[in-house]
Amino acid sequence: MKFTSRQVGITLTSVITATLHLMAAFDTVLFPAGLDPLFILNGIGFLGLLGAFSLPIPFFQTRHKMVRWALIGFSILTILAWIFIWVIQYVIIQGVPFFSRDSWYGVPAKIAEVILLALLLTDQPQAGIHQGLDLHYQKSSPPK
Repeated sequence: MKFTSRQVGITLTSVITATLHLMAAFDTVLFPAGLDPLFILNGIGFLGLLGAFSLPIPFFQTRHKMVRWALIGFSILTILAWIFIWVIQYVIIQGVPFFSRDSWYGVPAKIAEVILLALLLTDQPQAGIHQGLDLHYQKSSPPK
């Protein structure tokens, strides 16, 4: 298997943002009542979409473009949710300092997600190659 630099970047930024969301979900200072299910689902979502995007699974490789757009949409949704929830509701409306404990996870995660978006939007897989991974399957042609 060979990886392109773009594939490595997509993998690293996805793992970074997933890890930051999972760390935030388990932070007892942010969520004293217990684990936050939305942050857990967000972290798992990034890892699942990364697997669908990168792993040599024929089902997902044949739908690579759709998986790519799902990962782009998920990243955009996460960024917009952070802007609405953290920036607008807490920072602007309630006056919470932007660089408080909540931003320890949010700001690095959003930086990783913006980089991920840039990598995904410039991703143009070559014919027969899925993101730098050599494909080891072929579609069978109907018998003559």
